[in-house]
Amino acid sequence: MSTTGGIGKERGYTGLIVLLLISIGFAALDFVFLNQKNAEDRQAVALTTQIQVLSQQTAKYAIESADGNVNSYQELATTRNAIDSAVQKLTKGDPKGGMQAYGDNNASPAGRAVTALNNAWAQLDGDIGKILSNKSVVLDSASRADTLSKQIPLLNSSTEQVVNILQQKNGSADQMLGSSRQMLVADRMIRRVQEVLQGGDTAQSAADGLARDAQLYGTVLKGLTSGDSAAGIRAMNDANAQKILNDMQTSWNGLADPVAKLVSAAGNIADVKRAGNQASLDSQNVLLRANELADQIGKLPLRRLFPNLWWGIIGAIGTVAFALLLVFTLVRDQRKRFQDSAELNQRNQEAIMRLLDEMGSLAEGDLTVKTTVSEDITGAIADSVNYAIDELRTLVTTINETSEQVSSSAQETQTTARQLAESAQAQAQRISTATSAINQIASSMDNVSKDSAESADVAERSVQIASRGAEVVRETISGMDSIRDQIQETSKRIKRLGESSQEIGSIVELINDIAEQTNILALNAAIQAASAGEAGRGFAVVADEVQRLAERSASATKRIETLVQAIQSDTNEAVSSMEQTTAEVVSGARKAEDAGSALGDIERVSHDLSALIQNISTAARQQSAAATDISQSMNAIQEITSQTSQGASQTADSIGYLAQLASDLRRSVAHFKLPG
Repeated sequence: MSTTGGIGKERGYTGLIVLLLISIGFAALDFVFLNQKNAEDRQAVALTTQIQVLSQQTAKYAIESADGNVNSYQELATTRNAIDSAVQKLTKGDPKGGMQAYGDNNASPAGRAVTALNNAWAQLDGDIGKILSNKSVVLDSASRADTLSKQIPLLNSSTEQVVNILQQKNGSADQMLGSSRQMLVADRMIRRVQEVLQGGDTAQSAADGLARDAQLYGTVLKGLTSGDSAAGIRAMNDANAQKILNDMQTSWNGLADPVAKLVSAAGNIADVKRAGNQASLDSQNVLLRANELADQIGKLPLRRLFPNLWWGIIGAIGTVAFALLLVFTLVRDQRKRFQDSAELNQRNQEAIMRLLDEMGSLAEGDLTVKTTVSEDITGAIADSVNYAIDELRTLVTTINETSEQVSSSAQETQTTARQLAESAQAQAQRISTATSAINQIASSMDNVSKDSAESADVAERSVQIASRGAEVVRETISGMDSIRDQIQETSKRIKRLGESSQEIGSIVELINDIAEQTNILALNAAIQAASAGEAGRGFAVVADEVQRLAERSASATKRIETLVQAIQSDTNEAVSSMEQTTAEVVSGARKAEDAGSALGDIERVSHDLSALIQNISTAARQQSAAATDISQSMNAIQEITSQTSQGASQTADSIGYLAQLASDLRRSVAHFKLPG
């Protein structure tokens, strides 16, 4: 009966809990989705507000851009991109920002509002596109208009000077009329340039008038400068006026192209002006459409079937109702259980008092007692207590026996630990002595390594010196070879000089023979002149002169012969000296080669010695490092031995403390009373 009632109560609780959880889940789900939708709606409303603000800025930038403000073009493009991005997010949604699309359902008021906003934005975007596409035309036209506005007044000033000259020089009537009319045409061109820039309905007619005025101005100016019979204008003869007119013609030629391009751009400028004005109107339409969309988005929370605020409130009310019903049921059942528990507690209290009386002796250490086992709540406890008493009796007996054994073993172990500590101390002292010796060896090996390194450096310097000596010897040998070649070449030239001196000697002999023959001929001529008497006196004079010349020639040939013999003698001695020097150079070269070979042997031996010393230095450093490692290892072993000695002493103390604990344990169980 009670089991069936308990099952029914459990089912009732389960049903209420399930209904409570459903209500909580429904309300939470509605509020979560409602909060998400509200966040999306707030984001959409923020975008509509941004569009409204940017649309008004767009109207301002569009008008300024159409007027030729270069900075407004960049602002207009930036604003256009921002509005387009916001409209696209409202139409297609923003997955990154977590916002839904509001333009996917044209049947809803919000969807229709998005469509209307897109249509309004398309019109405004077209106006902006027309303005931006004609940016270069507008800016160039503004620049040309500025140039014309500055240059045409200067031309008017020059024209006024021409008029003054005509008045002073009593110029012709056609020249006075043409010059005066030029000033009027120039003023009219400035006015029409401004009308073209302002756009509007009169822009094209102003452009046509500007073209006609420019043509007329150029024709009159050319007539005043060079004359034009067709126009009835005579050229001016005054030099000053002619110079002014030439300067004006040059300036006007530079303005012809800006005027022509400004006239051709008049239509585009008018379109841009109209687009700027239309953008101002279309921006208001975008403002209204964005405002309408914001109103429709604000009404969405009340129009949605789910999530809806009312569903959340209903779910919350259901949650509270089910929670109150569950609490009422739990309180009612709890009161019934409390009454049953009071009766059970009375019976249990009586059984517990009986068990406590029986366990009084156990509390005093009497392990011979037994508790009464009944069917009350204390029956199982009494049985467990009896089992615990049996186990406790066995435990106390075991503790007594074990504590005696531990105490005996602890005394023996303590003795052994103390002996171990003494041995460890002795070992530490020996290791310390060995460590000192190894440290001395390491220091000695380190000094050997340093000396070996210095010897290696000295041997390396010896190798370098020997290398430099060998190089010097090789250069000396090369120089002596060059000297030998030069001496041989000089010897050859001196020999050729001796041969040439021999040829000179032959030539001198020939000259000497000629001088003797000449002397004989002069003597014969003198004889002939003496036999001729007075008629041969002049011929005798010539014969005397020829004889003296022959004698001087003979004397000169003797001196040349003496010099040639001296040159041949010196040449032979120089050749002999050269040959002896060559032999000595060859001998010196051989000795230098022998010295180079000796230095090469010294260099090789020095290399071998340097490598050997380097190997010794390396081995010494390795042995020094190994001795240092051994020293460090011995220090570590010494430290470990010291620690072992301390540990052995501590172990002895701990074992003594363990023996004391065993005695204390035996005394702590001594008051227990055991059977028998």
